[in-house]
Amino acid sequence: MGRIISIANQKGGVGKTTTAINLSAALAQAGKKVLVIDFDPQANTTSGLGHDKNNLPASVYELLLGEKRTDEAILKTMIDGLFIIPAKVQLAGAEIELIDYPEREYILKRILVDLKYIYDFILIDCPPSLNILTVNALSASDTVLVPIQCEYFALEGLSQLMYTIGLVQKRLNKRLQLEGVVFTMYDPRTNLSAQVVAEVKGHLADSVYNSVIPRSVRLSEAPSHGLPIQLYDAKSKGSEAYKALAKEVIDKKVIGG
Repeated sequence: MGRIISIANQKGGVGKTTTAINLSAALAQAGKKVLVIDFDPQANTTSGLGHDKNNLPASVYELLLGEKRTDEAILKTMIDGLFIIPAKVQLAGAEIELIDYPEREYILKRILVDLKYIYDFILIDCPPSLNILTVNALSASDTVLVPIQCEYFALEGLSQLMYTIGLVQKRLNKRLQLEGVVFTMYDPRTNLSAQVVAEVKGHLADSVYNSVIPRSVRLSEAPSHGLPIQLYDAKSKGSEAYKALAKEVIDKKVIGG
């Protein structure tokens, strides 16, 4: 049975979507069958994996509303073994449209019941806010992977997310665990990056991945070409970093996962 991982941080601009795109691609290149779900109305994971978010046969939006089946929404990507359920901008209206749905916090969980037996990993790119979409993702997940940008306010965002995870564990999903923290946009030339890493490790030593994602022009360029870094520049430091992170994720032992 596969592992469902939410990639989440209530703070925006931390490399969440970059991690969703490139970690999922690296896992697939490591021989795993992977499904990534674009659960962010900005739909950047969708376009970053080569699909036109304005021209989709179906998306996660229709799945939530019960208008399409999963087999109608799942699309192939240019990486063998990597599939995506894309998003469209209409997903932003889900908060209002789902307001009267019974047990609306568990809609995504019900959608993924059978898919857990098909894929080795299901990665969910969450929106950068605590709304019904994020709650659905956390309720459906086994673990949460938290990208943290190496900057001054990183710990503030982390503490907010840990509080949210605690609430979901208590009320909606008792099995939810912290997959791990991954540092993004790391610049070894600055004291600040080193300070942030040291401080987070001081709080969450056992949950911090050894792999660190560097600040990289090539990583920033890749999405505009609709490519993961592994296809845009396979020899870049960013590609090597996500390859190393994928190995850590594969090797990680998760209770019940």
